[in-house]
Amino acid sequence: MGDFGELEELDGVRMPWNIWPSSRVEALKCVIPFSALYTPNKPIQHLQVMDYEPVACKNCGGVLNPFASCDFTAHLWICPLCFGRNHFPAQYTGINEQMLPAELFQEYTTIEYRLQALKPVYAPAYVFVVDTCLSEEELNASQGAISQALQMVPEYARVALVTFGTHVQVYELGFDVLNKSYVFQGSKEYTPQQVQSQLGIGPSPASRQPASPSRPGILPQQLQDPIAFAARRFILPVSECEFTISAALEGLRKDAFPSVADHRPSRCTGTAIQVAAGMMAGCLPAGSCAARIMLFAGGPPTVGSGKVVDMELTEPIRSHKDLIKEAAPHYKKARKFYDSLAAQLVQQGHALDVFACSLDQVGLAEMQTAVEQTGGLLVQASTFHAQAFKESFRRIFAPASEEGHLGINSNAQLEVVCSRDVKIAGLLGSAAAASMDAKSSAVAEQQVGLGGTTKWKLASLSQSTTVAVFFEIMTSKKQDSAGLDGAAGQTFYLQFITKYLNGQTGRTHCRVTTITRQWVEGGNLATLIAGFDQEAAAVIVGRMATYKMEAEEDFDATRWLDRTLIRLAARFGDYRKDDPVSFNLQPQLEYLPQFMFNLRRSQFVQVFGNSPDETAYCRVLLNRETCNDAIMMIQPAMQAYNMGSPQPEPVMLDVASVMPDRVLLLDSYFTVVVWHGSTVAQWRKADYHLQEEYAHLKPLMEEPLREAESIIKKRFPIPHFVNCDQNGSQARFLLAKLNPSSTHNNQSGMSAEVIMTDDVSLQVFTDHLKKLAVQS
Repeated sequence: MGDFGELEELDGVRMPWNIWPSSRVEALKCVIPFSALYTPNKPIQHLQVMDYEPVACKNCGGVLNPFASCDFTAHLWICPLCFGRNHFPAQYTGINEQMLPAELFQEYTTIEYRLQALKPVYAPAYVFVVDTCLSEEELNASQGAISQALQMVPEYARVALVTFGTHVQVYELGFDVLNKSYVFQGSKEYTPQQVQSQLGIGPSPASRQPASPSRPGILPQQLQDPIAFAARRFILPVSECEFTISAALEGLRKDAFPSVADHRPSRCTGTAIQVAAGMMAGCLPAGSCAARIMLFAGGPPTVGSGKVVDMELTEPIRSHKDLIKEAAPHYKKARKFYDSLAAQLVQQGHALDVFACSLDQVGLAEMQTAVEQTGGLLVQASTFHAQAFKESFRRIFAPASEEGHLGINSNAQLEVVCSRDVKIAGLLGSAAAASMDAKSSAVAEQQVGLGGTTKWKLASLSQSTTVAVFFEIMTSKKQDSAGLDGAAGQTFYLQFITKYLNGQTGRTHCRVTTITRQWVEGGNLATLIAGFDQEAAAVIVGRMATYKMEAEEDFDATRWLDRTLIRLAARFGDYRKDDPVSFNLQPQLEYLPQFMFNLRRSQFVQVFGNSPDETAYCRVLLNRETCNDAIMMIQPAMQAYNMGSPQPEPVMLDVASVMPDRVLLLDSYFTVVVWHGSTVAQWRKADYHLQEEYAHLKPLMEEPLREAESIIKKRFPIPHFVNCDQNGSQARFLLAKLNPSSTHNNQSGMSAEVIMTDDVSLQVFTDHLKKLAVQS
């Protein structure tokens, strides 16, 4: 197989196994699931965009692709997925081997179509839901961020404002005489119909009837727009309400209901999201536009539906220990509430973004499903003044020409079509299962994640949104008993069809990616290993581990990871039985033990020292980002800058890489660390690099900072930046990620640093792996 990164650039697909065994029995012995990491909105160089409808197979729904067999004389094409025979449409009459449509060119395995508009599409809508239980400084910072966003969005984009504290206030931006708002009781639960009734919006009889100039008493806007005219009081284009919303933001003050001593503020976050979602349901037809609820949370919900802790400070907020012991009284009820909100938002096609800016938890663990299933964005920072929040929030509205542009599209539906002997087990990622009209024969019996379907909804997807689709190999009993069935040596096909509302053109696009891989006889381990992608495998295992930790009670993730690695090593390693010294892994597998070692030590698995909110934040990003970014979360990248060396060099993620006369740059995705050795730190403090005779030290001081800035500019959310020195308190951000090959128990003479830990080193871990893998 070629370089897996190059294949990903062509189609946006990474697969742990790129050659599959043709027998189901052999497939079960491969340990790592047969799956694909697919990025449906990935920017692809030279992507062909066609202005006509795709040609679909009448049997399986697959789209015409370069692997189809064509009979131009009979005007037929044979679907490679189901082998169904289909007639070309009338507009393809003149095609032949010399004049092919773009979708039949071999290099266009990924192609995009602009579809005809079947229903009107409206301008994007942003509903700002602002926490007012904040200090004046924090409230002003959140106001400033929203004001900046209003300057960046197009004038036609629609906005709305909702604030919450003890109660929820919905501002009527269409009333420009003074600030007018509707108040909802924070401790009460509301249905969408109740919200719309209180606001006087929703589908009215006038809006449901066809437009007619003869109907007196109805304004022209009310006739032409299917959105009820009353709804335009709340969600308006920026050009019409800029003065009103600016005045409302400037008039925001801290919640008028003061918190009692020894009590938390009265904060009804869940009710505020519920009211905002109900208002949007009445104002925005489902699937008609890109719509987002942007929640600014500065603390935990303490009243109403979705509360995570009581107001009394004597009750501590839930920890992982409380969740394990089921000692968190509000967790299950809050989780159920946000799950129901997620279902409502998915049905409406609206996304929930959460900006959690607080030193305390804000309930992300409970909101996780609502954010993940709607494809919402998640940003975590200590305050609203933090650069991580300000820059991340600004990046959402940045123009397409700017570096780090998110390229957000909306209202997507992903469908997967497979060859006959492949079934679809499920999906893990930022999506929600779509209901199917009838049970498909392509659905596997054993489900993984969001299963039981071949279609999923993605209310919002950025350029990096990546989903993991799991497959199951199905062969007949007769084929299994034959050992080598007739499929070996042949190819199979997977097709990903994504329809979405393009954020730039405002039209519905359909991207079709068709990939082919090869069957091989299951006992041919050398060929199987040749197509093994260890980075994709580590990401798939990481996603499965985090899913199982949340879905299964008493799940021991560390033990499961160890057993998975041992079984894989025993199956594909080269060794003599009961001889650990003889154990060896092929180059395609040699880094996998290292990935698994770092995964079992990561914040995804080891929750000690992290709050449930921090764990939820990390897991959402692991389940959303691309393979390259996810592998960096699992195993950070580190490079060293040495004096006299023009270029940085990659170094091992080991304490042995720590030296006093070098600078280290660590990128763990969530944190970017520039670490100065003790000698370099002394040179910097003495300003040697500013003196002419020591000019050669200047690149050593400046290049790591410049590279760190470059990394931060391209990433969303903005990572936490740490600039530290050896033996300083902030150096813990680097030391915590290093392999503890030198500790207080076994100090190595080669190391300039000692890590105070009882964790085993990678060498000890590998030795145990060899011993267990070769056991007879």
